[in-house]
Amino acid sequence: MQDSYCIYNGHLISLYEPAISFSNRAFRYGDSLFESIRFTNGKIMFLADHVKRIKLSMTTLRMNVPAEFTSANIEQLILHLVEQNDIKKEARIRLTVFRNEGGFYTPNTNDISFLIETEVLETPGYVLNQKGLWVDIYAEIKKPMNKISNLKTGSALMYVMAGITKTSLRLDDCLLVNDNGNIIESINSNIFVVKNGTLYTSPIIDGCIDGVMRKQILDIATQHKLLAFEQPLTVHTLTNGDEVFLTNAIKGVQWVGQFKNKFYTNQKAIFFTEKLNELAQ
Repeated sequence: MQDSYCIYNGHLISLYEPAISFSNRAFRYGDSLFESIRFTNGKIMFLADHVKRIKLSMTTLRMNVPAEFTSANIEQLILHLVEQNDIKKEARIRLTVFRNEGGFYTPNTNDISFLIETEVLETPGYVLNQKGLWVDIYAEIKKPMNKISNLKTGSALMYVMAGITKTSLRLDDCLLVNDNGNIIESINSNIFVVKNGTLYTSPIIDGCIDGVMRKQILDIATQHKLLAFEQPLTVHTLTNGDEVFLTNAIKGVQWVGQFKNKFYTNQKAIFFTEKLNELAQ
């Protein structure tokens, strides 16, 4: 069997080499952050935005940010790992940062370790789903609005429970709501609603993940003079919309075909997918 590798604190190690102990704080307390990064056509997509976000998140969680934790260094490590794992074109890269072990809820240190992993993807580029997603609301657990709501942390039980509900209801995805009852995101994506050619997406203050792909969509909209507003989304917003699509760093754009009794088109989803693939060239 061919060996596979990951990078732990800057060093290439075998996936089968025990590097993380049972007392790891990511395992014990979810004291961690992560980024899912797309590697497509031999190119690391939007890496600077991913690194910027995780460094800001580390600061929010009072983790110490090492001076060598830069986009340039992370890029070299990812490219080295991709080469060692013999990945030619497409992959999901996961960058995880966790506070070093020690202490109980109160940590003994704010120093960090990091792990980079790869997973081969079969689909080249960003591919729009042919069949629209069927989604509905998950409201059993509401997401709070606070300074860590926008972070991608290892504490993901709410998303896990929404995923279990999605499976039990045979949906393609579930939409999450905040304490005010506003729709803010899906299990793994930000959400956009299109009405009369104008885009609407949940504002960061409503508690949604501060998505890297969300940022790209807003940037593309600005470049092409499309109106885009960050405002609270309600059930009425969705049922009154012409299109709804979801965005994340790995899949790009996925269009929603049905929400409750409402059906949607996908023209803007096609447009943004085309623009993302142009950036991947």
